Order: sequence, then C-alpha cells, then structure tokens
Amino acid sequence: MNTLALGPQWLDPDYLIATFGLIGVLVIVFAESGLLIGFFLPGDSLLFTTGLLVTTNKLDRPLWMVCLLIVLAAVLGDQAGYLFGRKVGPSLFKRPDSRLFKQENVEKAHEFFEKHGPKSLILARFVPIVRTFTPIIAGVSRMNYRSFITFNLIGGALWGAGVTLLGASLGKVEFVHKHIELILVAIVLISVVPIAIEYLRARSKKNAAPAPGTDRDGAPVEPARRGRHAKR
Repeated sequence: MNTLALGPQWLDPDYLIATFGLIGVLVIVFAESGLLIGFFLPGDSLLFTTGLLVTTNKLDRPLWMVCLLIVLAAVLGDQAGYLFGRKVGPSLFKRPDSRLFKQENVEKAHEFFEKHGPKSLILARFVPIVRTFTPIIAGVSRMNYRSFITFNLIGGALWGAGVTLLGASLGKVEFVHKHIELILVAIVLISVVPIAIEYLRARSKKNAAPAPGTDRDGAPVEPARRGRHAKR
C-alpha cells in the first residue's frame, strides 16, 4: 500500500507498521506515552491505522490481542514517565532546550495538569505532545500514586483501545475499504490539527502580551513611586 508522503517516511504510520509490525507499534506507543524523546511520534494516526489494517486483514493479528497489548504499552509508558518525573523533580523545569527537548512543552503540560487535575491523565491522551509530558509532570508534582494508577488505566484504555477500535470499525465501511490510501492521508492531516491549533494559540498569546514597561495598548507605564514621595 502506498500513501502520499506528508513528512518523513519513518513517521508515516503505514510505513512504520509495514516495516516493524505490531512490535514497532507497541514500542512507539510506549515511547510517546511517557518518554521525553517520544513527543513527535505519530500516536493517534498510528493507532487508527493499526485498527484499520487489522480489520482489512493487512495486519494478521486478532483485534482483541492488538487492543490489549496497545493498552498495556500505553499504561506502562505513562508509568515510566511518572517514575522519571518523581526522580528528576523540579530540575526538569531548569533543563536547557535541545533538539529533542523544549522547555515550552514542559510548561504547557504543567499548565494542562494544573488546570484539569488528575483527570488530565485521561484528557491528555488525546492531545499530541501534551500526552507525553503530562505523566512526567504528575511525577514531578508527586501525585498520589494510587490515583495516578487509576487514571492511567482509564486513559490508557480509552485512548489505546478506543482509537484502535475506531479504526477497525471504520475499516469495515465499504467507502473506507475502497479508499484506504486517502483515509490514511486524512488521518495524518487530522492528527496534525491539534498541534497547529495549539501553536497558533500560543503564538497569539505571545503577541498579545504587553512588552515590559507597557500596558495592553502599548503605552509606557511609569514605575510606581514608593515611600513618602509617593504620598505627595
């Protein structure tokens, strides 16, 4: 099966599955779920494509087994991220930027975790990049381990099995079956949308923030006077 290349071939779900099989899928799910180096990997599109290829007999594995193994890989990935966060702690926020690490991603995940609390472990599963860093932030914040395990299992099941089953269900639709190449391209495009929206949102906030020493309209703000001279 040949699909339109929208980026590096090694990030194309169809290529990854054809080359590395189910083992490759599990390794990617594990890495994207909690390893710093996994934030750029194709999570949603990979799971959807896996389910689609199973139901069209292009991946010779029982669907229940595939879903079970994917959920297990997702849960273990979050577990690794949590333990890493507990070990590294606040020093993660002081780590300098590099090719594979951006402090901005940590800050976004921290804001997401602070806003949604423990349920962020479920919600973040469906947000690219954020899902990689959220379990790490949970570890840094020393979230109650029992609560972490509970939300980790729920999130891993909903995302891992849910997206895979969605791909398997749509794979039975005649239109999808006949136009599988176009569907795979659409999946990749859709999976990029949340990243693009988040980028544009962050950029607009950055542009809207007033420069130091100015108000929201750009007018200079005089520093407040202190002491007895300020009372005159």
